[in-house]
Amino acid sequence: MENKRNDGRVILTREGYKKLEEELKYLKSVKRKEVAEKISHALSFGDLSENAEYEAAKNEQAFVEGRILTLEEKLQKAVVVGEEESNGERIHLGVKVVLEKLGSGNQVEYAIVDSVEADPSQRKISFESPLAQALLGKKQGEEVEIKVPAGLTRYRVVAIQKRED
Repeated sequence: MENKRNDGRVILTREGYKKLEEELKYLKSVKRKEVAEKISHALSFGDLSENAEYEAAKNEQAFVEGRILTLEEKLQKAVVVGEEESNGERIHLGVKVVLEKLGSGNQVEYAIVDSVEADPSQRKISFESPLAQALLGKKQGEEVEIKVPAGLTRYRVVAIQKRED
């Protein structure tokens, strides 16, 4: 669910790339060993035909190995975006944006991030979200209209900033 281009590249922020690297390192150095120990322990019980612990450990091993392959592929195809790639005039993955909700005057700030980093409670929204999709490519002062369950909501782009975190 990352920003995949037609050529298969996965677009990530530096933070998102680092997060994937850390997860991969953990799975390879810690989790693989834990699962191998579970399998070894389950094998000590003998008969594998009715060994639920062995079956669970093998399933966990398959999941871990699948996740490792997925992470390796994403990292291999990753293109890291940085603030130096933009003059800050348009909204893109990796920036913070300040919006004013039209009609109420309330302002809200969001960071546009890849799905790996998305955390709405921290106001980090995935570039795949309806709001981010409507904002991508917009300039300061432009307005966007977002369809929400309650109807349409309109925002004006107040500022586009580089992320410091």
